[in-house]
Amino acid sequence: MAKSVFYFVTGSQNLYGEETLKEVAVHSKEIAEYLSGILPYQVIYKPVVTSPDEIFDVLSSASADASCAGVITWMHTFSPSKMWINGLKILSKPVLHLHTQYNRDIQWDSIDMDFMNTNQSAHGDREHGFIFTRMGINRKVVAGHWKDKSVAERIAPWMRVAAASVQGKDLKVMRIGDNMREVAVTEGDKVEAQIKFGWQVNYRGVGDLVEKMNAVTVSRIDALVEEYQAKYTVNTKDMESVRYQAKLELALKALLDEHGCSAYTNTFEDLHGLEQLPGLASQRLMEQGYGFGPEGDWKVSAMLRTMKLISGNKGTSLMEDYTYHLESGSEAILGAHMLEVCPTVAGTKPKIEVHPLGIGGKNPPARMVFDGHKGKAICVSLIDMGGRMRLIILDVNAVDTPRDMPKLPVARVMWKPEPDFYTGCEAWILAGGAHHTVFSYNVTAEEMIDWAEIVGIECVHINSDTKIHNLKRELMMNELLWRLK
Repeated sequence: MAKSVFYFVTGSQNLYGEETLKEVAVHSKEIAEYLSGILPYQVIYKPVVTSPDEIFDVLSSASADASCAGVITWMHTFSPSKMWINGLKILSKPVLHLHTQYNRDIQWDSIDMDFMNTNQSAHGDREHGFIFTRMGINRKVVAGHWKDKSVAERIAPWMRVAAASVQGKDLKVMRIGDNMREVAVTEGDKVEAQIKFGWQVNYRGVGDLVEKMNAVTVSRIDALVEEYQAKYTVNTKDMESVRYQAKLELALKALLDEHGCSAYTNTFEDLHGLEQLPGLASQRLMEQGYGFGPEGDWKVSAMLRTMKLISGNKGTSLMEDYTYHLESGSEAILGAHMLEVCPTVAGTKPKIEVHPLGIGGKNPPARMVFDGHKGKAICVSLIDMGGRMRLIILDVNAVDTPRDMPKLPVARVMWKPEPDFYTGCEAWILAGGAHHTVFSYNVTAEEMIDWAEIVGIECVHINSDTKIHNLKRELMMNELLWRLK
């Protein structure tokens, strides 16, 4: 889609007279233009709305505009909220309610009733907020002066989430092969996912990929291998295996682009016609912003694509909790996957190596090997609870790997979950979190909570305040409440 924009809609009413409304418009336009200059997306000023018809028209326009990723509302004066009902009923885009006022300070020496009548955001926004709550409409509320740095710092992440949620309605996931046999958590209701998120998840046979591979020319493989050599450390003499992964990358990209897909899955149980499981090829495509899910896991593939949109494709990868270090006081989780961890999370220069895989029955595949870096991060899992989706967010702290692992040729990150290893693991399991996750240094828990609210799904956040008995109560209440929706 085109670069996303956001509508800035200011509410008022005709009670105040023409001169006051002109002043409101000047103030509103100034705020919109200021925000547009410092936020990651363009903020488009819309004329001040003063009647139900005007409100309905501008919100209808926002819903119909494919480039509009959300609406920012603000009540400069007092806008009776019954005027907003019909417009809000048909609005299909995310909403942020900016609770601000034009003047930062009270005009101590000059304030009079004319000023008070014109500047009524303090209670105008309360009237506006009520109608959202009364109608049960999820929205983001940000309070503070519009020139305050902290306000922009809160609006900007919401914008990225809103844009990702709107773009996600066009997300197409290609399943090359089916789900890994007998596995439960990677399955789910694809029809429900399309209804809820707009995600289209459809199957393509491995033969379609093989056909694309047969069309890849030697010169294109040569050029891509040169790119590998310039960007990474090639730590193998088996260049034929590297070249095969280059061929896979070119064919996969061609197949995905031909069908408008920005995410895909494969499985080591369905490799007919392939000599290697895509390893380096999948890492490279993730590095370019594609979503990927192993073993047919379309939910993690779509979530990876979504979170890459939110992060600007920075510091975000497929991950899996692989094994634990249980030394008392130093407990940690080693995250990795057989082959496919995205180099955007690398803390060291990736090395291309070729090693036997030990699963799938194919030739040793080339892959990138590296360690992640220290820092705060989150692990995210989307699961199908049967009739509803649940998003699980775990706050983690990535740490340096205490020792080398010379015989483990995979990309990996080590982290400690919040609030501690045992509570974090127990809470994750109680919530039903999957073994495949999206790991991100750059996406925050608040952003993912905003995303869950925008798309209207249950969200569980495991963090430094989590206690197991409270979590059990939360899950029990969620079960009751979400089944009533």
